[in-house]
Amino acid sequence: MDYFLSVIGLVLVIEGIPYFAFPDKMKSFLEKLPLLPNSSLRAFGMGAIITGLVLIYIAKKVLG
Repeated sequence: MDYFLSVIGLVLVIEGIPYFAFPDKMKSFLEKLPLLPNSSLRAFGMGAIITGLVLIYIAKKVLG
């Protein structure tokens, strides 16, 4: 369970960096987000999922 909490904590740290480092650019980006087509958002989401699964696979099978 503490491994899971560590992963969630790391995700929050990584997600928070752009908001801390570039707040004005993040506001601008978030204003443009509703203008993107759903297909683009789905493609980005699927890319993130696949990248995450590949990283988990590498961590478990190759490095672990």
